Amino acid sequence: MSETAAMVRGLKRVLKARRINYAQVAETLELSEATVKRMFSKNDFSLERFEQVCQLADISLGDLAREVDSEKNYISQLTEEQERLILGDTKLFIVAVCVLNHLTLEQIISIYNISESECIRLLLELDRIRFLQLLPNNRIKLLVSRTFSWRTNGPILQYVKATGAEDYFRSLFDGPGEHVTLINALLSPTSSAQIINRLKRVGRDFAEMHDDDKHLPLGERRPASLLLAIRPWEPEAFKKLRR
Repeated sequence: MSETAAMVRGLKRVLKARRINYAQVAETLELSEATVKRMFSKNDFSLERFEQVCQLADISLGDLAREVDSEKNYISQLTEEQERLILGDTKLFIVAVCVLNHLTLEQIISIYNISESECIRLLLELDRIRFLQLLPNNRIKLLVSRTFSWRTNGPILQYVKATGAEDYFRSLFDGPGEHVTLINALLSPTSSAQIINRLKRVGRDFAEMHDDDKHLPLGERRPASLLLAIRPWEPEAFKKLRR
């Protein structure tokens, strides 16, 4: 990601945290809301307008730059060896996912059959691989970026595909917070690339919402798993009938 894009995304996160919407930004800049949305999506700001939005968000350019720069020290993925380590211990895997969901030690042991001393041991193991930092009074500081994801075709994703795919799709996807869409198409390489970029943006938005909601009480948050995928594919039965 370019420095400009990183700064724009950082400013967007600050606006969300301050509950400032595009309409308010548009009013400040004396532009249409559509123009503002386009500026954010294309990272197309003049320095003057960028400073105006920073003032609206009550953050200086220097503070925003420091915040964006600090995120560079966070990891966006683990190594394959680290994923295997986590996957090798079910309780370690549970604690890692709970920490990604911003649960405290007290909340983890209240939900799962893990003792306090055992949970501390597991947190220290995750501290050792720089997944998190265990602070005084067992406070937890994540050391992963907002857009952290498990490795593509890594051990954890392979495990989920092998053991969880059938269970995941067993739902009718007609309940609250559920949705599924299957669309078959013939696309050009250009169109495929555009769709992939949009899916990546949805993934980033999902990660940002996850981060925004971490301050809500646990009772107001529910587990959610977003699956985004696109690839050249057709059922095996179709392939067998190809000439």
